[in-house]
Amino acid sequence: MAAPKLDQIDLKILDAVQRDGRITKLALADKVGLSPTPCWMRLRKLEKAGIVCGYHARVAMRAVAPVATVLMEVTLASHRQADFDRFERVIRDVPEIVACWSVGGGVDYLLKVMARDIDAYQRLVDALLEREIGIDRYFTYIVTKTVKEEVALPVADLLPVST
Repeated sequence: MAAPKLDQIDLKILDAVQRDGRITKLALADKVGLSPTPCWMRLRKLEKAGIVCGYHARVAMRAVAPVATVLMEVTLASHRQADFDRFERVIRDVPEIVACWSVGGGVDYLLKVMARDIDAYQRLVDALLEREIGIDRYFTYIVTKTVKEEVALPVADLLPVST
């Protein structure tokens, strides 16, 4: 399926709603230089196309409770499609695993895990190993400081350059 054509106003709308999902219809229209109704129609079009796929609040978890953020590299013992499917099915159901990427290179997956503390993380890993979901090796990287964690994607910068 071909990517929909986005113009500069669409890109401004995407940037604005990523930065403020609660922006009012009037403020959004003002920010992108349209009147409210056409602006809102464009936003609805972007939603229907699946380009805007939700609105979320960011929670400052460390303000709620202490938390350990851990990045985990995983290599599976076997590389058949059924092995990948089994691993991914289990990972999707573990709430502490907040992100999982299948990657190329020396490992199969990179996971972002949020746990109460390192002991809770290790108990989670032990439980995953006991489930025999194909983990051959894993490496743990404890996040000591978040340097950057951007939630607004640079949509305009990632589009192909038109000639």
